Amino acid sequence: MEKLLQVDNLHVSFLSDHQVLEVVKGVSFDIKKGETLGIVGESGSGKSVTARSIMRLLPSPPSLMTQGKIDFLGKTISTLTDSDMEEIRGREISMIFQDPMTSLNPTIKIGKQIDEILIKHQKLSAKNAKKKSIEMLQLVGINNAEERYEQYPHEFSGGMRQRAMIAMALACQPKLLIADEPTTALDVTIQAQILRLMKKMQQQLGTAIILITHDLGVVAGMCDRVVVMKEGEIVETNTTKELFSDPKHPYTKRLLNALPQLNEKKKPKDPLSVQGNIISQKPLIEVKNLKHIFSLGSGRTLKAVDSISFTIYPGETLGLVGESGSGKTTTGQLILQLLKATDGEILYKGMALNRLNKRELKQVRKEIQIIFQDPYASLNPRMKVIDIIGQSLDIHKLYKTKKERQERVEDLLKIVGLEKEHAMRYPHEFSGGQRQRIGIARALAVNPKFIVCDEPLSALDVSIQSQIVDLLKNLQKKLGLTYLFIAHDLSMIKHLSDRVAVMHAGKIVEMAESEELYNNPLHPYTKSLLAAAPIPDPEIESKKLQLKTMEVPSSNHHNIWKEVKPGHWLLS
Repeated sequence: MEKLLQVDNLHVSFLSDHQVLEVVKGVSFDIKKGETLGIVGESGSGKSVTARSIMRLLPSPPSLMTQGKIDFLGKTISTLTDSDMEEIRGREISMIFQDPMTSLNPTIKIGKQIDEILIKHQKLSAKNAKKKSIEMLQLVGINNAEERYEQYPHEFSGGMRQRAMIAMALACQPKLLIADEPTTALDVTIQAQILRLMKKMQQQLGTAIILITHDLGVVAGMCDRVVVMKEGEIVETNTTKELFSDPKHPYTKRLLNALPQLNEKKKPKDPLSVQGNIISQKPLIEVKNLKHIFSLGSGRTLKAVDSISFTIYPGETLGLVGESGSGKTTTGQLILQLLKATDGEILYKGMALNRLNKRELKQVRKEIQIIFQDPYASLNPRMKVIDIIGQSLDIHKLYKTKKERQERVEDLLKIVGLEKEHAMRYPHEFSGGQRQRIGIARALAVNPKFIVCDEPLSALDVSIQSQIVDLLKNLQKKLGLTYLFIAHDLSMIKHLSDRVAVMHAGKIVEMAESEELYNNPLHPYTKSLLAAAPIPDPEIESKKLQLKTMEVPSSNHHNIWKEVKPGHWLLS
């Protein structure tokens, strides 16, 4: 098969504070026509820098390609002028970026953004460009394409924006598509749809794909060959089947071992068990017929949380899973009183939180805390770590001297696996995993009993996710913590949670012990979530990609709960 792209001995450096930092070190690989090549590795491994070097999208300065050559269809594109490269970029080689919201122009309608590419590269008239753009939107599975053509990016959901990005990238039928973490921010069912769509488009157009990701489950189903990168170097290259069945490099083995699988048996929790010690106690949290309705203006409303009820027991982890918009995060915010409920009750140790005044609520807030999804956005970039963590100590007056405050912060850093020297640094000086550890330390500062973990793993690499899960488990055992763990990563939530509640369209549709729910899901929506979750097995994933897109069940539930087995509840 003819080679489409050849990257030979690529070296890329960045200039930083008068120092030269080499981030890509002698990378070489090729991709053939119609092939899918996966590039995997953790953040900072050089994956995205390599992709942007191919597209010539790195800022210069501070980046500099110091050595190597990139050939595309026999032409050395690494030495082309910017104007010559512009003719190739978008027409011959296209790219799908990780975050479609920051990649799409928020002030230009979706259709016009696709038109622009067609007019530039295919010299179409405005009328013909519009016709082709609507066809592309239809091709990527966007319903009411003519209407959607006239809408802005903020009027699309995350999955729809990613579909629009794919339509844009494939509008000129490029020979090579570079997809840089195209599904990281998406729910599992939307991710499955996007991957299936990319595979279908590849078969129709014969496009080669470079898929950059840290999700080995995604690689298993999509890729023919895999390149594993670590610290700017390629440590292993092999066919997907061989890499998964017989990984050679210790780093590849570590990545594969870090990913929990849905078909793995969960380790029993010691010394607590849901059927035993936990449920014999009084509930710590009781949620009764909780409702929250958002006003959308012009008399329109959105029922985000619709009459849900559940309990959480001391020392337990209750997993709350569902797609974006299902009401998970709103539920967490209602429990913490960051939002006020439209109706219903939230009890903490028997106290109705939604009836407390500000002074009473301040006292309770020492015992209920939150860990946020994005560890960078939730930390004040202008504050040092000592003050980010110490702020809670200040508010609740939990120290007598500055020395006592500093010692408490240093102790908290040690508990979450950081050094006391880190106290004097700013958030931007840490990796994503380290920032999440700081967020956990901040939550622990006031000695809480209950923590809402709101998607705390979704922004992290798989091996870092594994470390944070282990940390949360150890802290729970050591400090007797109780968690509400909100996520859409079903494999991680299985291994962390005692019980799992599945949320869809504002309602909890199924609840059971984690092992029971994963082994015997009963609700159609639970089954669709489990079927969509990627599994690091090439044979299983390639079969799944051949299936038709799953139908998401209707949200027209009746409020009739049935206990189908002891502890296994189903909304029928």
